[in-house]
Amino acid sequence: QVQLVESGGGLVQAGGSLRLSCEVSGRTFSGYTMGWFQQAPGKKREFVAGISRGGGSTLYADSVKGRFTISGDNAKGTVYLQMNNLKPEDTAVYYCAARFAAFVLTIPTEYDYWGQGTQVTVSS
Repeated sequence: QVQLVESGGGLVQAGGSLRLSCEVSGRTFSGYTMGWFQQAPGKKREFVAGISRGGGSTLYADSVKGRFTISGDNAKGTVYLQMNNLKPEDTAVYYCAARFAAFVLTIPTEYDYWGQGTQVTVSS
């Protein structure tokens, strides 16, 4: 069983930055593809960024390209989402997800494990 715990959310002004963390426990972190998703009130959960097993490739939603960066630290078993130049439309609950797979996955149902989510609120 894999457990994911997100942290790092909060309230920030537009143009500010936050770094989200997702700590993975229960299995060897390096075998998993990891993703970050966002879900705003009344909307579907949407892909934000993903990193493949071993960190060989990353993928971003068009809305966050150039502003967000996903990275992983195998030694710490943690995946990060660095979010810069935040906009009010980035306001959402952010979820970390994992699946034992080789490639980046963008559809929520493709992931087997989820964290509890962390709230990000960007004020204008």
